Amino acid sequence: MFVEQHSLWSDEQRAQARELRKRLEREPLELVRVAWADPHGASRAKAVSLPAFFDALERGYNINVATTTLDSAGARVFSSFTRGGGMGLAEMTGSPNLVIVPDPATFRVLPWASGVGWVLCDEYFRDGRPFHFSPRQLLKRQLARLTRENMELMVGLEVEWYLARPAEDRLSEEHVGMPGVRGRALRTSPFEPGYSYHSETNMDLMQPVLGELARTYAALGLPLRSIENEWGPGQVECTFSAQSALRTADDLLLFRTATRQVCRRLGCFATFMARPALKGYYASGWHLHQSLVDDAGTNLFAATELLSPVGQSYLAGLLEHAVASTVFATPTVNGYRRFRPNSLAPDRASWGYDNRGAMVRVLGGKNDPATRLENRVGEPAANPYLYIASQIVAGLDGIERKLEPGPRDDEPYSADRPLLPASLGQALDALEASALFRRQFGEVFVDYYLKLKRNELGRYRKWVDEHRASESEPTEWEQDEYFDFF
Repeated sequence: MFVEQHSLWSDEQRAQARELRKRLEREPLELVRVAWADPHGASRAKAVSLPAFFDALERGYNINVATTTLDSAGARVFSSFTRGGGMGLAEMTGSPNLVIVPDPATFRVLPWASGVGWVLCDEYFRDGRPFHFSPRQLLKRQLARLTRENMELMVGLEVEWYLARPAEDRLSEEHVGMPGVRGRALRTSPFEPGYSYHSETNMDLMQPVLGELARTYAALGLPLRSIENEWGPGQVECTFSAQSALRTADDLLLFRTATRQVCRRLGCFATFMARPALKGYYASGWHLHQSLVDDAGTNLFAATELLSPVGQSYLAGLLEHAVASTVFATPTVNGYRRFRPNSLAPDRASWGYDNRGAMVRVLGGKNDPATRLENRVGEPAANPYLYIASQIVAGLDGIERKLEPGPRDDEPYSADRPLLPASLGQALDALEASALFRRQFGEVFVDYYLKLKRNELGRYRKWVDEHRASESEPTEWEQDEYFDFF
């Protein structure tokens, strides 16, 4: 039995699997979607019968490694059918199978799909080794480093996205692309006119959809705090209570895929693309709230001062490695359109107290048990596992080296701080030069990720050159590439 043979579950997971089997024998489902996160943070899945799912709880389930080797438009990036799979790794030769193992703690019944369950899986090679390029496995390795220091990362989500109405009632040949070339993006119309911040009247235009989403999130156990009408036309922000880092990353993956599926079933369209190429659409962000707690649940950032020494060093690590880690928080060509002065998004590695112009916003403060850091650098399309793992890598380095963040930046857009990358290309170059991320994520993963993302960037640059396109605003390529994929 694969799971037992390689000791892949904790005692708690074994108990959860036994209870899950009993539950599904009493309340059978038609299908279970066994899901995993691809390198872009998109949910991939196979739907299996109940007997096959029970078997997967013991033996795992075979999947093709292919979803890891494709860029954001399905272009094959690596020479899979050569020795070493184009990666210099014997185990990647020939686009082999992986074994995915369900994590029983993540099981849900999908409220919008009758008779269908859903569970997240971890990827392994057939000899039981964790898969090199699994984002979830990468995060778990970083969390293990925190555990060894008797610390746990708590993360709260604040994610913006767009709700729109489809302006086309069916797909045509124009919408169909090919590997490496996306078809034309679906045309949409706005749900509300926008730019009436927190307008109750405009929010009510979206209420039938938002209400159904709220019911869906509750049924899935997602800890929703608020749904808000944001700045752009149909721009929505959802916030969620802080949970452990792995739970939060899993929840974000489920939140995005659930939102998109429910909206489509309601005849609407949801996108987590940062800056759609549509008139008047303001950029969306993903603000990551984070704090460290000890074994007793005590907030290690809270103190009689603004931040404890641990909190200050963690913050300093985020600043020190902000440029190299940006690509994990903002992994698309389109996301770099957010980084503008006075735009509610950062343009440099600054910090401030309750200052929305800074990259890292300190919230809480003196003697407040809810003290936390809000990193505002992320885009909504980011891979949650890589984004959160990058924060641990940077923050722990700050703690281990006892770094100091320097004075806070009360004017963050003119602060004497390193500028964030202005493009995906600059961000990839910064990652390539980072000894810290090569050490913590591994040379194999970093080189793989660089090649994957540079393929995406290369296709963009080729399109711009061929069309002699202006890059001052989001391009048609970006709209086709990201609007529906995310």
